[in-house]
Amino acid sequence: MRRAAAALGVALGLLGAESAAAQRLLHAGAFWAAFERPGGLCEAVSRSEMIAAPGRPQARATLAFTRDGNRRGEMHFLFARPVRPGAAAVLTIGDQSFLLVTRGTSAWSRGPAQEAAIIAAMRRSTEMRVRAQGQGGRISDRYLLGGAPTAIDAAALGC
Repeated sequence: MRRAAAALGVALGLLGAESAAAQRLLHAGAFWAAFERPGGLCEAVSRSEMIAAPGRPQARATLAFTRDGNRRGEMHFLFARPVRPGAAAVLTIGDQSFLLVTRGTSAWSRGPAQEAAIIAAMRRSTEMRVRAQGQGGRISDRYLLGGAPTAIDAAALGC
């Protein structure tokens, strides 16, 4: 019962500023949740292990799927502060590293082949870390992967 309440708390925290009525919770797990959002978008979402300071955005990871098939696991990271212009981000899952595209406070996967490899690595690992050179210092966000495979499957099936 306690674990279910904690999972629901994480899921509700990931809803963000959007109205809960405008989206549907597909799955709430230990560290990941899946939502169906308006416009045919489904996402598996987690927040970084480090909780953001008051007034700062919470770093989070999202895998997006769309009904039209344009997104089949697009990875997106939101950082708590901007990445230095021209800097890359590196995602490490187990012994695999992935170079991501950055802009502003975000980093994205580079395409379907990389997205499939990221999802496969997430299914085999217990954590992942994304690093980038931020404006004013290094950014390093860690994500626990407990519940990620089920959230990914729920988001993929939802759309």
